Amino acid sequence: MGVLANKSAVITGAGTGIGKGIAERFAAEGANVVVVDRQEATGLAVVDALQQQGTKAIFALADVGVAAQMRGAIGVALEQFGSIDVMVNNAGIIHRASVLDTEEADWDRVIQTNLRSCFLGSKYAAQAMVDHQIKGRIINISSIHATLSEPFCSAYTASKGGIEAFTRTLATELAVYGITANCVAPGATYTELTKPMYTPAAMKALFKRIPLQAIAEPKDVAHAALFLASDDSWYITGTTLTVDGGYTMNGTLPDADYW
Repeated sequence: MGVLANKSAVITGAGTGIGKGIAERFAAEGANVVVVDRQEATGLAVVDALQQQGTKAIFALADVGVAAQMRGAIGVALEQFGSIDVMVNNAGIIHRASVLDTEEADWDRVIQTNLRSCFLGSKYAAQAMVDHQIKGRIINISSIHATLSEPFCSAYTASKGGIEAFTRTLATELAVYGITANCVAPGATYTELTKPMYTPAAMKALFKRIPLQAIAEPKDVAHAALFLASDDSWYITGTTLTVDGGYTMNGTLPDADYW
């Protein structure tokens, strides 16, 4: 029996990357999994793989930044599994441009996909948890760039900072129901989107900053999400669990000779 046996989890952006890794990890621990994605082919592929391993998994097609579609995804979960125990708001995109060159439409698209979706998923999942008297878990995927700047990614950093601020308020409001809300903040992580970024030159620079000298895999982030989804984390709420190999805490200056 896994730590999520007989529990149902909804995971957005679960067709690829970190979301897929979380879906696989939760399934391995016995959860029923709802894979939410706006790309049908990738989402269904994840569901098929999970089903072949014996997991009760279903797919919900949704643009999670649109209220009606997010409500629909939550409705599918309730219809199929009867309840929601864990909500993971993972879906996200990035747009690269300077602040001066960022168009309003691009800003709005990132905020809608990353931050508005987090609000919608949390709102509708929390309502379902309250209605069914479930002391559930809400896990929002942030980033180390909620705290650190990332030049040419202002909409992305704003959305991630907003996610962490929102999660603290959410945790305070939902505590009366026994529902916790926390963030996971990944650092450098291999995904389909990021792998082209990790050139030899980029890796050399990163390893001067990351004490553990490694780039995370989606499963590494999933381990953190699993802990926050489990009963072991019942007394933890409104916090951010950073998964970055020590990147953000490292105050050394690469190549500096102090003494």
